[in-house]
Amino acid sequence: MTRFILVRHGQTEWNRVERFRGRADLLLDETGRRQAEAAALRLKGEQIAAIYSSPMKRTIETADILASQLKLPVQPFEGLIDLDFGSFQGLSAEEATKQYGDLYRLWLEQPHKVRFPGGEGLQDVRQRVVPAVEQLAVKHKDQTVILVSHKMVCQVLMCAMLGLDNSHFWQVRQDVNAINIFEIRDGSPLVMLVNDTCHLKSLAAG
Repeated sequence: MTRFILVRHGQTEWNRVERFRGRADLLLDETGRRQAEAAALRLKGEQIAAIYSSPMKRTIETADILASQLKLPVQPFEGLIDLDFGSFQGLSAEEATKQYGDLYRLWLEQPHKVRFPGGEGLQDVRQRVVPAVEQLAVKHKDQTVILVSHKMVCQVLMCAMLGLDNSHFWQVRQDVNAINIFEIRDGSPLVMLVNDTCHLKSLAAG
């Protein structure tokens, strides 16, 4: 059995204003850093064997804050990298509607059918992240590891762990800095926690 704690990175400016992020290498904003600090305190008592992160700056920064409490190094891991949005990267919802109306509507209604111009689709993410997690499950048998990644990756991975195909993508919510927990037991997943943001309540209350 391997236990995974999957953490979405903290807030960036493009999360705040809701732009397509993907491979844009953004840093956390001040709120995002405080969110990561809250997550670090939440996970401080866990017995963690390793921390793996998408190589993007916002995930590495989040992972570094977690690592400071857990006294572990952060290991960049390509299997956790975000979806490549191609020509959608940097666009707001309004801009995407104006420039790619039909494709953007398809993304909202049937996301599994979309491949972004010059970029990827959800299946590309699934084919990358699921084998990556299976690889880590073998490497860290009977251990707990932290994975730090992105909304697109977290939603696709949680769909896979729940036995859902990518058509259910929008039915698995992943808020900024959410925590998820699942286990791989004899090759089969067991989901224990999805989209937990209880550690952020004190920040929301000011």
